[in-house]
Amino acid sequence: MRGPNEQVPILESEIICPRCGFIATEVMPVDACQYVYNCKRCGLEMKPRPGDCCVFCSYGSIPCPPVQIAEA
Repeated sequence: MRGPNEQVPILESEIICPRCGFIATEVMPVDACQYVYNCKRCGLEMKPRPGDCCVFCSYGSIPCPPVQIAEA
């Protein structure tokens, strides 16, 4: 059970391909960071930028749930 001050992480993020600009809405894993994502339009294999834990932290509109929880 969550305490009154604990925030529930946002699970959907729009991930934006740096090559073609395609935007896809994806559900992020709750208990892990996603290291690889393939663009649904051009097929680019995205990996996190240096210093980021996952592709959602690098290319998403919302950081991954583990980072959201750590920042709360």
